[in-house]
Amino acid sequence: MKKLIILITLTVFAFSCKKEKSKEQPQQNQEVTKQVKEDKFPKELGKVFEKHGGLKNWREAKTLSFKINGEDHTTDLHSRKSAVNAENYSLGFDGKNVWLHQKDSMAFKGNPEFYHNLYFYFYAMPFVLADDGIVYSETKPLDFEGVSYPGVKISYEANVGVSPDDNYYVYFDPNKNQMAWLGYTVTYFSKKPSEKFNIIRYNDWENVNGFLLPKSITWFKKDEEGKPLEPARDPIVFSDGLISQAPLADSFFEKPKQ
Repeated sequence: MKKLIILITLTVFAFSCKKEKSKEQPQQNQEVTKQVKEDKFPKELGKVFEKHGGLKNWREAKTLSFKINGEDHTTDLHSRKSAVNAENYSLGFDGKNVWLHQKDSMAFKGNPEFYHNLYFYFYAMPFVLADDGIVYSETKPLDFEGVSYPGVKISYEANVGVSPDDNYYVYFDPNKNQMAWLGYTVTYFSKKPSEKFNIIRYNDWENVNGFLLPKSITWFKKDEEGKPLEPARDPIVFSDGLISQAPLADSFFEKPKQ
């Protein structure tokens, strides 16, 4: 009788372990699937990520901040909540809604939904080109002053972000594996795909907490074939860049009550 009780106990224990293992398996599969999805970018682009500080390190960071044109820009790198603070206005994204707070109705003249993360995307290059929902494809190199810069086209799956029809073209130095140019289209206002694209030169970099991020960027004029010619205007200068491992409180990204 005693042996029978032990046998029944072992049988129940073995069945429980098997059932528990069965429960764990889907989670393991999800983790593997997630990793494959995250790392589907082209090998050449992966080298660019490494040159700029490494995608693994970027994904472990929590907060990015910088200054531009008298504004303080702060973004939560995981939730993409954002806050832009200036002397007479502030705006941001609290995780659900885009908001605007200003001392008078003329303090901010732009579109908050379009603007709240605009410069974040320019400043966080090339790492934002590894976001979810991206589709990578080939594009012809960009030639400038005798150098041919290989490129990758970035488009988005349907219903990703507020402008899924946007396209980006990242070009990099073939010897340094360092980002050099960014081409992009703007479809936010028209809500239609566009063949017209702008181009920015990234040739001024600085080390920000172990990451190679732009110190300034310059928009260029193009010829009829889309090749860059000369600067279209003065560079946009970033300052006081900071990447932190510490997250900010949710209240930081909420609209001020007064």
